[in-house]
Amino acid sequence: MKYVTLAASIVLGLLFIMASSMFFFGNIPEQKLNPEEAHFMAAFGPTGYMKFVKVFEMLGGILLLVPKTRNFGLLCLGPVIVNILAFHQFVKGDGILDPMLITIAVLSLFLLWSERKAWAGLLR
Repeated sequence: MKYVTLAASIVLGLLFIMASSMFFFGNIPEQKLNPEEAHFMAAFGPTGYMKFVKVFEMLGGILLLVPKTRNFGLLCLGPVIVNILAFHQFVKGDGILDPMLITIAVLSLFLLWSERKAWAGLLR
């Protein structure tokens, strides 16, 4: 179980590090946006909010790679993951059945479940 948890945290951490580093280095491929997505991105682009979110993605991904800071990494990535799922459900309109979204959700829920004793104090 220890190795499965380690593998899940490495995969999820590297996924978020890769996504945020692509944003900071400007390697995001050009894609056609529907009008709702264009309005959404037009609101976040000039304000610098996406940079703020990407910093938390990078920080959370790095913290996930270190076993002692894994829970803090999940704490940083929790709101980001919820917003990714909400964006795809409500703005993009393609639902949350994309394989990448399912992978992110399953890995993060598995890591939360594997560290449930550490998170139990929040529920008491």
